[in-house]
Amino acid sequence: MNAPAKLGQSIARREDQRFLTGRGRYTDDTAPAGTLAVLFVRSPHAHARLAGIDAAAALASPGVEAVYTASDLVADRVGHLPAVSEIKDEAGNRHREPQHLPMPPGKVRHVGDIVAMVIADTLDQARDAAEALVIDYEELPAVVTAAQALAPGAPLVHDDVPGNLMCRWGKGDRAATDAAFARAAHVSTLSIRSPRQVVHYMETRAAWSAYDLADDLVTVTLSSQGVQIPHRLMCERVLNVPKDKLRLITEDVGGGFGPKYPISAESTLIAWATRKLKRGLRWVCERGDHSLSDSHARDLSASADLALDADGRFIGLRVRAQANYGAYVSMFAPTIPTTGLAKVISGLYRIPTIRIDFDCAFSNTVPVDAIRGAGKPETLLLLERLVDLAAQETGRTPVELRRLNLLRADEMPYAAASGYTYDAADCVRLFEIALKEADETGFAARRAASEAAGKRRGLGFSCHLHGTGGIADEHVIVQASADGLVARVGTQSQGQGHETVFAQMLSDALDVPVDRIEVRQGDTRSIPRGGGTGGSSSTIISGTTLKRAADVLIQRGRDLAAERLETAPADIVYRDGSFEIVGTDRRVGLFELAAWKPFDGDAVFADKIESFPTGVMVCEVEVDAETGTTRIDRLLAVADCGVVVNPRLLDGQMHGGIVHGLGNAMMEEAVYDEETGQLLSGTLMDYALPRAEDVPSFEVETISTASPNNFMGLKGVGELPTNGAPAALVNAVLDALRPLGVRHIDMPLTPHKVWKALQR
Repeated sequence: MNAPAKLGQSIARREDQRFLTGRGRYTDDTAPAGTLAVLFVRSPHAHARLAGIDAAAALASPGVEAVYTASDLVADRVGHLPAVSEIKDEAGNRHREPQHLPMPPGKVRHVGDIVAMVIADTLDQARDAAEALVIDYEELPAVVTAAQALAPGAPLVHDDVPGNLMCRWGKGDRAATDAAFARAAHVSTLSIRSPRQVVHYMETRAAWSAYDLADDLVTVTLSSQGVQIPHRLMCERVLNVPKDKLRLITEDVGGGFGPKYPISAESTLIAWATRKLKRGLRWVCERGDHSLSDSHARDLSASADLALDADGRFIGLRVRAQANYGAYVSMFAPTIPTTGLAKVISGLYRIPTIRIDFDCAFSNTVPVDAIRGAGKPETLLLLERLVDLAAQETGRTPVELRRLNLLRADEMPYAAASGYTYDAADCVRLFEIALKEADETGFAARRAASEAAGKRRGLGFSCHLHGTGGIADEHVIVQASADGLVARVGTQSQGQGHETVFAQMLSDALDVPVDRIEVRQGDTRSIPRGGGTGGSSSTIISGTTLKRAADVLIQRGRDLAAERLETAPADIVYRDGSFEIVGTDRRVGLFELAAWKPFDGDAVFADKIESFPTGVMVCEVEVDAETGTTRIDRLLAVADCGVVVNPRLLDGQMHGGIVHGLGNAMMEEAVYDEETGQLLSGTLMDYALPRAEDVPSFEVETISTASPNNFMGLKGVGELPTNGAPAALVNAVLDALRPLGVRHIDMPLTPHKVWKALQR
């Protein structure tokens, strides 16, 4: 696009040309010839002592360069893979965080734990050598659910963590909540289990490395959601090397969704082994290992009580939950189920008092961490199911009860009882738009038509939100030269369209053609500071910082232009891509000035308060009671996204988020054998993902209430529909089945589970 772009304009994605023509630069595409192949040998047991590893035969195998085990890490004093977030119990004690080395010494704690690293000339040679390893395991009893792990006398995942209790976490005024329940006219109670889930991106995790002998520099190129945090942790906490001796690079990424954010054992081991061997290495996670190694999500069991007064108004909410953290504390994991729940448990409703109690457990499963939604989809499922149940029990419709309790625009900003402040929204307007666009008044006729055809039709609602922006580390540099602008950002695109959006925002700020702007990311040498991408926050974090950097660029350019035009800086204004002397026709273009003397502008992220996008989703389904099959007939999402930068890309984020949430609700579940700890859904033959035929042609509507919490009024949106879709679909299915006596079904709502519920 050779003209300036404006905010709110639907310009096409710039990066799609190379993606659609096979010219993307994904991690394994860029690996040079001559790198050694890496194979990670993983534990086949969920819980076992490592009595010994004999690597002699493996080391003698053809082509093998090295075999490393945990003893090598201990000898080199390789450190623990740390969490960067924390929670504390109400006495102020930090969560328990046992040692997590990239290869655990002495004991494995889940199927997939790395026990050896085999390096050979080819991958086939590495596989042959791995077969020659003699590993002596002493199997131990395993626990795979939070309930199992927290039961008295349960086997300990970590010997130094009594009762497998990672933390007992609580939030909210217990006394005030108890008082509200004491005066309640009605209390509705519901228990749910949100299943464990796995993200299956198209590009699995991968890494390759190079060693520069002259500078003693290790460079690792990896598929990630941002290189700066892993770089800092590797250098300061795990490998203990100077920051200028390790460089991390990420180019194109084929999907992230959360698991490519944390520091990983594999990339850390590749950086470590590269320095030891002084040779380049190459690794690609095989699809079969993906479900055994990449962080999982959800796995929450919760009960909640909703107190209502005689008029049907919500007066209190209690939540008791057990969160399964898996075998170790992953990088962001402490806050995902806990503060993730607290942040949105009020939904879009007025709830004066809330109490939350969590038991957080270790188990012999893959660690959980942030995955699209990060604690919010399961929370909003619990709340929205409870609202529907309360409506049923008090003789109201779901629409009536929601209308009675939705927050009004004049109540914003709203200080929720769980400790978070919702910045700006018009929840009533959102809901009314959704009802109108979904033709809620015509539902009765559609239900009658379905029943005449032998099917059950249901209508479900979800009122939802997400927290975006807030605390983050970002430093943006915008460099001007004769060739154009280069913007260096500390976030990392994984398909969202950052190159387009950031160029569009900079084009709007500086009034220069989009084609003259290049966006660079993913290199700790040229962009040492940044927080990566997660939490639907990149447009807020990098976007607002880009605008500030553009303002600095203009100010520095004014000084240069004054020198070039031989006048005072106060006489210079910036307009239409040029610096000009006020009241004259004397001017110098931005790029002409930069050709004379290149200059730049930089800024750090400053808007440290979160913004909250809000949404309402309406889902309409038909259920075949004979087979349990559910067909989504209609789905409407209405979202308040703040100031919209690019409507076309916004629609793409909404579409992807909806499908992700529907997949979670309908079919996705990571299933472990509760006796052996074996993952039973470790392949795509056993773990179902949504396909085009599973989802309808849905409708997306947006409104814009600017956030006061950043100067551009932005709100992130990528996870918002994922938060709302599960509750809308589950409520719709249960609305269809309610006349048949079905009160609740836990996700995923597979045909078998629906059919089974109808047989009771």
